[in-house]
Amino acid sequence: MRALLTPEPTLSFSSIQINSRNPNPSRTWTSLHFLNRDGRHRLVGRKPRFIATRAVLDSATIEQLGLKESDTRNPSLSSTYRNSKLLKPNQTVLEAQARVCTGPTQTRPLSEEQTFKILTVRGELKDEEQVSKAQLGAFFAGMTIRANAFPEATQWSEGERCAMKKFWPLLVRALPPDVIFIADPEGSIMGLGSAVGPQFVGNGTSEMGLVGALREILAGGHLGYEEIQGVLKDVLTLKLEDGKSNGVSESLLSAFLIGQRMNRETDRELKAYCLAFDDELGPAPVADVRSLTHYGEPYDGNTRYFRSTLFVAAVRSCYGESSLLHGVEWMPPKGGVTEEQMLKIMGAKTNLSLHQGKKLIEAEEVGFAYISKREARPSLYSLIGLRKQIKKRPSLATTEKVQQFIRAKGRESIVAGFYNEGYEEPLLMLMKRRGVHSGLVVKGEEGALSMTTRLRSASTSKGLPVNHCSGFRSVGIESACEVDGVSRQSFRLEVNAMDYGFEPTDTPRTDRSVSKNIELGLAALRGEKGPAYDRIVLNAGIVDHLLGCDGAEDVSLALERAKEAIDSGKAHKRLLNYIQMSHKVK
Repeated sequence: MRALLTPEPTLSFSSIQINSRNPNPSRTWTSLHFLNRDGRHRLVGRKPRFIATRAVLDSATIEQLGLKESDTRNPSLSSTYRNSKLLKPNQTVLEAQARVCTGPTQTRPLSEEQTFKILTVRGELKDEEQVSKAQLGAFFAGMTIRANAFPEATQWSEGERCAMKKFWPLLVRALPPDVIFIADPEGSIMGLGSAVGPQFVGNGTSEMGLVGALREILAGGHLGYEEIQGVLKDVLTLKLEDGKSNGVSESLLSAFLIGQRMNRETDRELKAYCLAFDDELGPAPVADVRSLTHYGEPYDGNTRYFRSTLFVAAVRSCYGESSLLHGVEWMPPKGGVTEEQMLKIMGAKTNLSLHQGKKLIEAEEVGFAYISKREARPSLYSLIGLRKQIKKRPSLATTEKVQQFIRAKGRESIVAGFYNEGYEEPLLMLMKRRGVHSGLVVKGEEGALSMTTRLRSASTSKGLPVNHCSGFRSVGIESACEVDGVSRQSFRLEVNAMDYGFEPTDTPRTDRSVSKNIELGLAALRGEKGPAYDRIVLNAGIVDHLLGCDGAEDVSLALERAKEAIDSGKAHKRLLNYIQMSHKVK
């Protein structure tokens, strides 16, 4: 963990090289080699300073944006963006949560020794964190749902039964009432009988509704649309993003969130999560553009491979296809590279209001925008700390990808990434519920949106392959704003980049490095050919074609259009315009 929190000791962009012979960078003069568009270098000396404050943009970019060197942020590992106020979970219990707080077929029962270890964790060892109430809620919710509703293979192991039987009398005396309720809500699992679970009602009206919903969830049942929305609106916003709730038990809320994911949500439950806070800030602003694509990348980012969507948005804006990106700076469980991290390092403003985002989308010289969930849905954003404690992704990890924070006068589309089986059709269902003209789900690398040009491995694991796409397009002139009665054309395919003239290449590795991701993207937008360039072109052209965008009926022409946007320098200019105008827009 300490290694992940240490900034990178060196930085090497195609446009920036930092040289120093002295191993102590804080006491040396350094030289920046800036590579101009004509390929010539120029050397600029600067005063001594810590590497942690180095500029990451080339001289031309800094000059165009009017930024000071002090305005730019050190490129570093995505791990360093975790808010220091977030409570760190106990790793021993977190590892157990990863095993037992998952689906009916994925759960891995614990041995007796492992269960003993969890039940005796005190958080008193050196470098060991205290076990939070949120962790207790998630762990015992997982155990209860497995006992009540999972198939025999993933119910309690004999070792778990022995350990729980031995420790239950001690747990009843040591655990708070809300956790005892979660562990044995009806007093029937342990057999020894405790009146706490059956009689527990919670504290206050908000908790009473939550407890009532949890009784159904912990039995393996499902909730109605209005019931979920009522619970969410009663208990959120949390006070702070550190996960401390506004008068609601963290254990109950974490059990609620992870429990619904373990039970595999119904369509109505996913719709409730997806639409619950649409009106939190009032009606969504409407951009005066002919086309707007909402990009739903996984909020927890990429930890291994190049993330291309920010650069794809810059390309598509060059020919009138506007895009809205949304996400957060850092999100568990992966805590990977996100668009917000990249934009921050490049000097863009990342706390734009919805109205400011609308203006950037409408701006002729920009044509895309990024909106943080922090600004768009503060209630749901306040759950980040709690999500860190529950380890596994809750239902919100699916539904937050299908949002329309800004609307458009013209046609709208949604594109979302997925990885796990079973979520392809639910994502498309939510897109149709949103009433968009076109929808597309992509199994990109790491479950993100980036399709790859690498060859499919012969040893590919079971399930859908990377580059699998499915979706729908509205047919005819009918408005897609009416869910019923709209004629749609569905499609399902695997994109083979070689069919479109791309040479097979391995995907560029970034390994949590935000600066490396920026380096690859900026080099590609400057026209440098290679794997990153190919992926940006592929993802722009194929998405245009599959969504039925104007001028993209022929996929080869769609790809050529994307290439021209890059090779002409227009896409690079659009990204610079965005960075600059994000500070000026009112």
